[in-house]
Amino acid sequence: MEYAQELKLEASMSNSANQSSDQRTQATPAIPSIELPQGDPETRMTWLREVVENCPICRQHLSRFGKVVFGVGDPNAAIFFCGEAPGADEEKAGEPFVGPAGQLLTKIIQAMGLQRNQVYIGNILKWRPQHDKPYGNRPPTIEEMNLCLPYLKAQIEIVQPQVIVALGTTAVTGLLGPDPSRRLSQIRGQWQTFGNTPLMITFHPSYLLRNGTVSTKRKVWEDMLQVMQRINMPINQRQRSFFLPKT
Repeated sequence: MEYAQELKLEASMSNSANQSSDQRTQATPAIPSIELPQGDPETRMTWLREVVENCPICRQHLSRFGKVVFGVGDPNAAIFFCGEAPGADEEKAGEPFVGPAGQLLTKIIQAMGLQRNQVYIGNILKWRPQHDKPYGNRPPTIEEMNLCLPYLKAQIEIVQPQVIVALGTTAVTGLLGPDPSRRLSQIRGQWQTFGNTPLMITFHPSYLLRNGTVSTKRKVWEDMLQVMQRINMPINQRQRSFFLPKT
């Protein structure tokens, strides 16, 4: 009798597990499909912004005072800087890279001889990943990034940059796919491709804030020199010597 009851209990638990699995499967949001309208880059980007900012998937993941963070910059830019996800400062402002890491990115852009509004800046994920800690940020999962990847691809299709700069490990994973053997220290400074666009991999500005040695800064700057050379930007001797050891 006890054995029969155990069988019934196991069957009940199995059915519950299957139902829970089915519910999770049904609850998985569909990856959005984007068909961009015809028009100039500004018009198309305005249309896409409205779509993304009203995306029900994005909006349901927002914190109480958070905003969808679309992207900012020139829709005709030659360089597209791509991060992983917004942080606390970004979700409040509704603009990517406005906190301390963003301020450092702006200085890097200016050192290249450009202004922030002359490049395009965006993240793969359009909302800040929520977590139960009172501070800090959680890296987005690959599933979360995949949900927003069509939006990023649409942004890139509109901008048609000559170069994409991937900022940090998580952004590289979102763009190139997961690879447990990949180490950013080994692949940074190397050219990859995303779609048909050359992709330069470098450290995230937040990494520089934590590990701001002259050597690390020089590595990132060498990556930017490669980007500048790739798009035929002029490079003066002063720029070439940034963060070199003083003799």
